[in-house]
Amino acid sequence: MFKYVIKEMRLKQWTKNAFIFAALVFDRKLLNENAFLKTFIAFLLFCLLASSVYIINDILDREYDRNHPLKKNRPIAAGKLPVSTALIIGLGFLFIALLGAYFLSIKFLIICAIYFLLNMAYSKWLKHYSLIDVLVIAACFVLRVAAGVSVIEVQRFSPWLYVVMTLLALYLGFGKRRAEMSVLVSDSPQSHRKVLSGYSIDFIDQLITIVSSTTIIAYSLYTFSAPNLPDNHVMMLTIPFVLYGIFRYLFLIKMKNAGGEPEELLLTDRPLQAAIVLWGLSILIIFYIF
Repeated sequence: MFKYVIKEMRLKQWTKNAFIFAALVFDRKLLNENAFLKTFIAFLLFCLLASSVYIINDILDREYDRNHPLKKNRPIAAGKLPVSTALIIGLGFLFIALLGAYFLSIKFLIICAIYFLLNMAYSKWLKHYSLIDVLVIAACFVLRVAAGVSVIEVQRFSPWLYVVMTLLALYLGFGKRRAEMSVLVSDSPQSHRKVLSGYSIDFIDQLITIVSSTTIIAYSLYTFSAPNLPDNHVMMLTIPFVLYGIFRYLFLIKMKNAGGEPEELLLTDRPLQAAIVLWGLSILIIFYIF
C-alpha cells in the first residue's frame, strides 16, 4: 500500500515546484538562513499540495484512466489503491499543506488555495477547452513563482521573471500537447482526449514558434533592462544557455516526438540537464561572486 501511495504522489513531478526557489535566488537571498528555511518549508508544503491534487484528480478520472494505454497502470485506476484510502490520504495532504501555509504566510495560504481550486476546475472543466488548458498550466507555474515571493521579503525580484515564466510554461505546455497529438496520430486513438480535437500539429507548431521566440526575447530583455542586475550587463552571458535549452527541447519534441512528460526529459536528457546546470551556475556566480 505504501508503494502505491508513493507512486500516486508522483515524486518526479515535484521538480516543477523548484520554481518556488526563484525569488530566493534572484533576490540574492540564497545565503540568508531565515529566507532559505522559509522557502524550503514552502517547497515541501507545495509538494504535498501538488500530491493531493494528483491523488484527487486520479480519483475523479479513474474511469477514463482505465481505458488509457498508460494511465491504466496508475494505482487508483488499476484498483491497487482503494478510492476511500486514496481520498483520505489526498485530503490529509491538503489539510497539512494548507495548515502549514497558514502559519508560514497568509499570502502563501491564499496562493495555495488558488492553486488547488484552479487545478480542481482544470480537472473538472477547463482541461476540455483548447488554449485555455495550456494557459491554466502556465498559470500554475506562475503561482509557484509567486508562492516563493510570498514567503520572503523581496527587493530585487523583477516582474520580468513572471513574464519569462509564463512564456516558458506555455512553451512546455504546447510541447506536451504536440507529443500527445503525435501519439494520437500514430497508433493510440484510445488515448484521445476531448481537448485534442481543438488542436492540430500544424497549429501547435505555430504556437510553439511564437512562445519560444517571445521567451527568448523576454529573457534577453530581462538580462539588460531589469533593475538591480549588475551594471556591466554580465547577465547577458546567460542567454546562450537559455537559447540552447529552448532549442534542445524543440529538437526533442519535433525530432524525437518526446515532450509528453517534460519532467521526464528534465531527469533523463543529459544535454538539457547540462544546459540547465550551466545556466544555474552562471546565475550563482553572477549574483553571489561578482
